[in-house]
Amino acid sequence: MPHRFQIIVMHPGTLVDSGELEAITRDYLDALESLGGRCEETGSAVDDRLPFFLLVATGGSEGVILEWWAKHRMSRADDPLWLIAHPGNNSLPASLEVLARLQQDGIPGRIFYLQGSDDAAGLQEISNAAADLQARWSLRRARIGIVGPPSDWLVASMPEASTVKNVWGPTVVPVEMDDVVSRLESATDGELRGYADGLVEGATEVREPTTADVRGVVEVYVALSQIVDDLQLDALTVRCFDFVRDQRTTGCFALAQLSDDGVTAGCEGDLVSTVGMLWARLLLGGTPWMANPAQLDPQENTLWLAHCTVPRSLVSDYGLRSHFESGLGVGIQGRLPTGPVTLLRIGGEAMDRVWLAEGENEGSGAAENLCRTQAKVRLTRGGSVTDLLRAPLGNHLVMIAGHHLERLQSWCTGFSVARVISDYPQ
Repeated sequence: MPHRFQIIVMHPGTLVDSGELEAITRDYLDALESLGGRCEETGSAVDDRLPFFLLVATGGSEGVILEWWAKHRMSRADDPLWLIAHPGNNSLPASLEVLARLQQDGIPGRIFYLQGSDDAAGLQEISNAAADLQARWSLRRARIGIVGPPSDWLVASMPEASTVKNVWGPTVVPVEMDDVVSRLESATDGELRGYADGLVEGATEVREPTTADVRGVVEVYVALSQIVDDLQLDALTVRCFDFVRDQRTTGCFALAQLSDDGVTAGCEGDLVSTVGMLWARLLLGGTPWMANPAQLDPQENTLWLAHCTVPRSLVSDYGLRSHFESGLGVGIQGRLPTGPVTLLRIGGEAMDRVWLAEGENEGSGAAENLCRTQAKVRLTRGGSVTDLLRAPLGNHLVMIAGHHLERLQSWCTGFSVARVISDYPQ
């Protein structure tokens, strides 16, 4: 197993010898190392590529921890200091005292308390925290391309690049639409044919699109893929209706395929939702879907989500339709599996608010007056559909499979990134 975090054992050298220290910490270190932890000596340099935890072996460690942190703080100034305490040898009292002092000094931190070396829940919290910090670092390193400005109707989803960087971490890279258009005919016939054949052969039906339509959307995908490679992008969002207006084609397949390639891809130049999708992918490991809340029922706490694109890896089957609003190009009508899902939306002028809700995808639809891929979601925990009517953060919502409400809320709170505005049931 590759190392995922570091463990530095903290103890006052005058109170325990090496044999006693081994007896106190060995079972805990074995359990932590089984999660991907790597034990380091107190005097060792910190590996800046890995999160770290300080295992407080005994009481009397307060001064040692403060001295250690003073030496290492500059390389991790923006990160919380995490302590691991256990039931014996005054580990917990020492942890409480030193964290109180650190927080007095304005340093964020937390104590992870293990009731024993076999405390599965406590160990899982430590594993999650390490993954949370890695996601935070990945967001800080990420580059999001925005191809053209946001669509004109996204009047609440147009943050400054500096806001995205300062609050969530990614660097926004502007891309001229002309750069994409100039690449539309750069793909070879063989490259186009390979993607086009795969798209058509995998479909349960091809209703409106022609062979020329399919070729056109594949050209958009190839052009955007080149942009991603050339600019080393981790994500992008595209003012895709310009393709409809000017090239008489659509970006629906391109964005779906890029998502399946591991590149987070958002529609309509919606930078806010693209950040949300990237956050969900990095933290939770799954592929998210971005969609419009097209209909809702406050009494049933249900809503229909709909969009003309969906990553094909998320659906059990799909058909090829025209783009709903324009009747042009190719839209993907996929059937998303039923089961637990989480919805999220980032918002606010400073992108410092997050709406979260858990629920169940109850099934897919095929209404002709909505975008092609449709899912009916019943909300069960966190935010409600009434929130969307009273205090929406914007149009698009992000959906990801599984129930992740507490994990997402904990991440926001732990890194002081945004305030979660959905409430848990009382």
